[in-house]
Amino acid sequence: MWGAPAIRRGVCAVAQERTKPLNHNGSHPRQRRLLSLGGGLCLTLAISASISSAEDYKLGTQDKLTIRVVEWQTVEGAFRDWSSVSGEYTIGPSGKLSLPFVGETPATGKTTAEIAKTIGKTLQDKFGLSDRPEASVEVAQFRPFYISGDIQSPGQYAYAPDLTVLKAISIAGGMRRGADGARTERDLITAEGSHAVLSDEQLRLMVTQVRIDAELAGKTEFAAPMEIASLPAVAGMVANETAIMASRQKKLTLRLQALDNLKGLLEREIVSLGQKSETQNRQIELARKELSGIDTLAQKGLVVNTRVLSSERSIAEMEGKILDLETAMLRAKQDISKAEQEAIDLKNDAESELAVERQKTVGELNAVTLKLGMQKGLIAEAGGTAPAAAGAEQAISFVLVRKGGDGKSKEITAIEDTPILPGDVIKVERSGGPLVR
Repeated sequence: MWGAPAIRRGVCAVAQERTKPLNHNGSHPRQRRLLSLGGGLCLTLAISASISSAEDYKLGTQDKLTIRVVEWQTVEGAFRDWSSVSGEYTIGPSGKLSLPFVGETPATGKTTAEIAKTIGKTLQDKFGLSDRPEASVEVAQFRPFYISGDIQSPGQYAYAPDLTVLKAISIAGGMRRGADGARTERDLITAEGSHAVLSDEQLRLMVTQVRIDAELAGKTEFAAPMEIASLPAVAGMVANETAIMASRQKKLTLRLQALDNLKGLLEREIVSLGQKSETQNRQIELARKELSGIDTLAQKGLVVNTRVLSSERSIAEMEGKILDLETAMLRAKQDISKAEQEAIDLKNDAESELAVERQKTVGELNAVTLKLGMQKGLIAEAGGTAPAAAGAEQAISFVLVRKGGDGKSKEITAIEDTPILPGDVIKVERSGGPLVR
């Protein structure tokens, strides 16, 4: 961050023993871009720490959500997709979310998990369902952030997770180019911001690859690679990928379990049909013995032929029932074979999807690694051509304007690594004096 070592030495005594980053000649070139923040920086650092450890993201106006609702029907043993409710929705100016059948639901200040729970409970209560529908709510697009001041392209920009002041400046094209040598400063900031973005993307792809490998190996959990496991952002990435793994495995397990239940029902049906068939065979055997006796009496003229015909007709009907039972048994066995084949197809499809996802992830990881190498070169070039004179540079200050839970806006003094939240306004100003050394 800009001058963080120098500020911590001057303001926060706790940080005096921390190792300071050095360049090849042992100096601290980035300290030249520090603000004279004075005693208020410890408060800023505390705010940054509290933001980074905040709880689940709280939704707000202009957030766009992707919602999907499904229902597991226990009686039928199948999933029901609520396609009329599923889709993309935007939280309106009133802070409410409007869904078919659910109506308007307050969303501002709530998490996606709370919205999902409300949707499922509302649908169950409204339609009197025995099984509660499960809603999946994800943020498809965060509400934008805004950047103003001495920026190349001030305005409104789409928000991305893990956004910091430095990354936001990079997205806005860096510092405004001027006749005072700000081009080198802007190029350096842009390169550093792009490098930070690519570094985060590289970590995410590395964690994703490990998760996919664990799924392909049939594991239910995984750990980040040793070389990145200690980095602060990795723990959250591992948690996200673990949730994806658990959701996918749960879905596959439920579908396989439904097929197993179907097979069990069919097998019991086959056993019942077999018992009925045995009973019919015994009745046929008895009827044939009876017919043999009647036929002998008919030959002697002791009984009429109609009784013989009646016995033969009864035997024919029982034999027809046996054929029907055998046909039903064959049909049940075919259904069992179909269920087994469907289970095999589900597993094969899951493995195929993972293989394709892994191939894509590896390709993206290689591309990001190449881009990181390029950004390192740009950083080295911009750093090497930065002005050496103290008067050639100017101090840069950052202020965040953030709306609190009470609806009132407050200003927060920020530094490079201060996290940005959706809806924040970043004010960037360049002072007339030289940067603090």
